[in-house]
Amino acid sequence: MQAITIVDKYLAARYTFFKWRYSLALVNKLGLALAMALLTGLMARIRIYLPFTPVPITGQVFAVLLSGVICGGIFGCLAQLIYIGLGIAGIPWFAAFSASGHLFASPTGGYIIGFAIAPLLIGRYTDRYIGARTLFSQIKLMMLGVGIIYISGATVLALVMRLTLWQTLLKGVLPFVPIDLIKAFLAALASTAILPQTSYNGELDKTD
Repeated sequence: MQAITIVDKYLAARYTFFKWRYSLALVNKLGLALAMALLTGLMARIRIYLPFTPVPITGQVFAVLLSGVICGGIFGCLAQLIYIGLGIAGIPWFAAFSASGHLFASPTGGYIIGFAIAPLLIGRYTDRYIGARTLFSQIKLMMLGVGIIYISGATVLALVMRLTLWQTLLKGVLPFVPIDLIKAFLAALASTAILPQTSYNGELDKTD
C-alpha cells in the first residue's frame, strides 16, 4: 500500500510540474529558460580534448536535449540562445573556455547553432503528442536532436577548416557518436521518467 502511495505521488508530481510549466506566465518561462541555460553552461565545464580535432567531448548535449522537454520547444530554444548570448557577452563557458564575438566563425561554432535548433524540435513534439513521451519515441527524438547538432556542427567545421567530407566525419562526427548515443539514451530515460503520459495542455493523441 505504501509503495502504491509513493507511485501515485510520483505520477501526480510529474503531471503537476508540466501542467504548471505549460500555464506559467511569460516572465516565469523566461526564468525557467535561464535556469536551463545555466545548467548547459555548467555541463560545458565537462570537456575532454582530443589530439586530432578542435572539437572536444563535452557535457552540454545532455542539457541541450533535456531543455526542449523541460522548457518546451520555443523556450527550450530560447534557453540555448540565452546560453549562447551570455557566452558571447563574456561568460567563459563555451568548449574552448573563451568568450568570442567570432564564435560562429570558429570550428565549433556550428555545434552551438545546433544547440538552439535541437530543443525546438524535441520540445514541440513532446508537448504536442502524448505518444512522443514513451521511451522509444524519446530515444528517437533525442537521436534526431543529436543528428541536428552534428549536421550544423560538421557543416561549419568543414567550411572553417576547409575539410573534405571524410575529414569532416573523422574530426567532427565519428569520434563522438558512441558517447553522444549514450547521452541521448540517458536523456531519453530522464525525460521519460519525468514526462506525464496524460494530457497537460489539451493534446489528445495516443500515438506518435
